[in-house]
Amino acid sequence: MGQYGQTVTLKRRGQEPRETRAFLQPDLKRREALPLTATPLGAVSVQRWRYLGPRDQELAPGDRVAWGGLRLVVQEARAVGWQDETFYQWAVLRPEKEAAE
Repeated sequence: MGQYGQTVTLKRRGQEPRETRAFLQPDLKRREALPLTATPLGAVSVQRWRYLGPRDQELAPGDRVAWGGLRLVVQEARAVGWQDETFYQWAVLRPEKEAAE
């Protein structure tokens, strides 16, 4: 992971933000023709992102991932491994909703 992927910032609940290397890609299988949904507060992107990160950087729903100008929230996460060893962390992310002003 250290040689490939992007530098992202992880913000776990109750912890300071920290940088790590991870693969971050849009989930093209879940992309719809119009990736926006109308809500009472305006249009919200429903696009999802896939995250593959280092084995020692566990994620949980509600944690935050930032890359460039993109701000994402962990929707689903799990460790992926074989036998007793974790190989990497996998997660599905969604765009962070902006706070209502």
